[in-house]
Amino acid sequence: MNSVKSLAESPDLLRIPSIYTYSVNSTESPASDLQNAIPTIDFALLTSADPDLRSQVIQELDIACKDWGFFQVINHGVPESLMGMVIEKSVEFFDMSDEEKKEFEEKGVLDPIRYGTSFNSQKDEIFYWRDFLKVIVHPEFNCPNKPLGFREVLLEYSKRTREVVKGLLNGISTSLGLDPSYVEKTWKLESGLQVFVVNLYPPCPQPELAIGLPPHSDHGLLTLLINNGVDGLQIKLKGKWVNVNNNLPNSFLVNTADQLQILSNRKYQSVEHRATLNSAVTRLSVVVVNGPALDAVVEPAHTLVTKERCPSAYIPMKYEEYLKMQQGNRIVGKTCLDKVRL
Repeated sequence: MNSVKSLAESPDLLRIPSIYTYSVNSTESPASDLQNAIPTIDFALLTSADPDLRSQVIQELDIACKDWGFFQVINHGVPESLMGMVIEKSVEFFDMSDEEKKEFEEKGVLDPIRYGTSFNSQKDEIFYWRDFLKVIVHPEFNCPNKPLGFREVLLEYSKRTREVVKGLLNGISTSLGLDPSYVEKTWKLESGLQVFVVNLYPPCPQPELAIGLPPHSDHGLLTLLINNGVDGLQIKLKGKWVNVNNNLPNSFLVNTADQLQILSNRKYQSVEHRATLNSAVTRLSVVVVNGPALDAVVEPAHTLVTKERCPSAYIPMKYEEYLKMQQGNRIVGKTCLDKVRL
């Protein structure tokens, strides 16, 4: 496996190898910047004991999930210093030698620690300008044994972010007219899958010809994202691509994922997003993907299904099967959801 980082650091690299050439058609061109309009959810109000404040934020959460699929979360309780350490240790991991990182090379979709490049280098016809580290941090905690201090930082970060996700899902359950603990209990969040992912997008000599990650949706319920302050994320909003610039200080950018679309019986949509490149600086994003337990059967909430007005839109499927289907193939939009659609 050849890492993009090593390729990008080649002193004589002026053009990208042809295997990285990604064709972008006219319908995929970005539309505009709408950063200031992206909804912001105040987590402190969402978990407030004041029912009026909580009710207002739940309404805002409903609009964010229904109309955007992306929102920012502030006042979430995760220390800014911890978020900074996560970025720092992630950079240190990729700065290790290729030989040191080689022991973590991916072999299977559910390997506890996977280091690789592109998306699925065994099946990708076009490679993406991206190296990654994927670590399953829950229900069993895993972590590379280097760099020094990575384990302690990642363990604390995974615990803290699970609390944020639990609070958001309680609010989302309520916004759907369900019991606040519906997702937590029905899909067994206590043993839910949590995957820590670091994406590294080195400078690209021809960024207009390559892509970091193509349009796709995520396989879980909610995904939390922070980055190193470098732009490159775009979301698909009403059929047009929108640049999502650096999020607010000490905030999470959250996107809705496939299992939430299934749970809501299509009231909420998982949102397509992609990673673009630049020729000057490295972009690093830290993503935490949060899903049900692997053995949980995911299907629309029964109270959201009516035979006449709103029949079930998806076949029941174990989350583990869905995960393997998405991660074990080429990444193409929302094709996995299409495969389970009735």
